[in-house]
Amino acid sequence: GQAEALTSLLAGRHTLAVMPTGAGKSLIYQLAALHLPGLGLVLSPLIALMVDQVEGLERRQISATYINSTLSADEQMRRLQALAAGAYRLAYVAPERLRSVAFQEALRQVRVGLLAVDEAHCISQWGHDFRPDYLHIAAARAPMGEPLTVALTATATPQVQDDIVRLLALGTATRIVTGFNRPNLTFAVRQTPGLPEKLQALRELLGGLDEGAALVYTGTRRDAEEVAEFVRAMIGLEAEHYHAGMSAEARARVQDAFMAGD
Repeated sequence: GQAEALTSLLAGRHTLAVMPTGAGKSLIYQLAALHLPGLGLVLSPLIALMVDQVEGLERRQISATYINSTLSADEQMRRLQALAAGAYRLAYVAPERLRSVAFQEALRQVRVGLLAVDEAHCISQWGHDFRPDYLHIAAARAPMGEPLTVALTATATPQVQDDIVRLLALGTATRIVTGFNRPNLTFAVRQTPGLPEKLQALRELLGGLDEGAALVYTGTRRDAEEVAEFVRAMIGLEAEHYHAGMSAEARARVQDAFMAGD
């Protein structure tokens, strides 16, 4: 699906790509942005993705940046000034950033050649991760000059696909749907009637972790901290908690350690 999506974009057609996680959607907008004049603006709700991709682009001597809440106000302003001066080929921001007056002002100084909307299912109330700020993207496209747009997601029913195209005002966008079945994934449910049983199940599951890493999702911040402590103290594995209540410095430290495989 990558070649088909790239061909569509380079022919100047708005494009919706529904491809499985791991199928290489990121390359579509990265490569297209480098073959189109102006700035490639990537909207993503995932801070970890921004950091990872910008570091990867910089390793290839491609000028890229991200602007998000993990940066100090001074650093955000420095990057905005560089963006306005045309210093970047690709810039990554969360959709919420489109409502920032300072960002809007910087964006007016450059030509946006490609707008990439990642995790595009977030625009649909029928998507599994509806985020209201995605609804502002269509209005924000007008001041950018209605740039060529690519919307990407790993999961979208036909109804969600229709919502993405309609709510982004993409008209007769090319749709490339390669499916989202991933035979390497399985789902299972294990009944754990109480906390002791839940912790015992966690011990058994993580006890088989010979290599790689595991993510344990919890319902609250306190649960995240207590589970991490349980894993360290009772299972003997390196573990850290990560949630929105932590300082930017602490989140960056944990995220960097995770990305480094620590």
